[in-house]
Amino acid sequence: MLVDALRAEAYRFSLNRMQVFVSVVMTPLLFAIGGAFFHYISKSKGDEAADKVGLIIPASATPVNLGDAFAFAASGSANGVILICMLIGAATLYAGDYRWESWRLISARNDRVSLILAKVGVVKLLAIASSLLFLAATFVFLIAQAVVYERSLSFSIDGAEAGKAALVWLLSYVRIVQFTMIALLTAVMSRSLLAALFVPWALGFVQGILGTASPLLGWEPQMWLPQLLLPGLAYDTLKAAVAGPLAAPLTDATVWRSLTGLALWTILPLIGALAWFKRQDLSKE
Repeated sequence: MLVDALRAEAYRFSLNRMQVFVSVVMTPLLFAIGGAFFHYISKSKGDEAADKVGLIIPASATPVNLGDAFAFAASGSANGVILICMLIGAATLYAGDYRWESWRLISARNDRVSLILAKVGVVKLLAIASSLLFLAATFVFLIAQAVVYERSLSFSIDGAEAGKAALVWLLSYVRIVQFTMIALLTAVMSRSLLAALFVPWALGFVQGILGTASPLLGWEPQMWLPQLLLPGLAYDTLKAAVAGPLAAPLTDATVWRSLTGLALWTILPLIGALAWFKRQDLSKE
């Protein structure tokens, strides 16, 4: 039942090419193109400034390491732009059947839990696709750097670096899913596409302000309250823990608080959405 629902949801969403482009493709594409232009403009400005003072800037002998793309892409695959773009796709997926009044047609063909979990599964697939495309865009960014600055290319990454990149990628993936869970709960409770778009964004904005104002509120990053209230802080804390010795020292208690906060913001909205949806009247939806 769940496999059938997942296949149907994936097929339906794939037909909405604009949503697929905005959710998955747009940000990596803009990053790749913008990165190439950034290198070109930076090189042009640097050469122009050097010509004015009569300097000759030799080409760097240091090769561009493509292995750095994994750590960079893993750390950036849950940046704010990607979160907002993924929110657009997730809100459309979660609230679309309310908007088009198609729930009463779909719910008769499968159980409600499978229908919701299928939508969540498609969002997870979109998050993976977005991360992979962002990795490809990062390779383009580094290759453009090598071409513009006339540097050679190399590829070097050890096991420790690969392990850290994999853990950070997993955290970024969870962060994307967690952010979209708020859209799921909002969509089920409000039956509104606009609310599913606005509420997670507004909540994230407020949480960002609280995170910035934490010192004024007397909050320390290792305290329970900020780690439970601010999933973005929990995500950043866990990334710092994965970074290891180069990051600020973190106690095991702080890491567990961060894991708890991120897990609760991921699981509780899903449980709430499932419970609300199971008792919801869909006769007019």
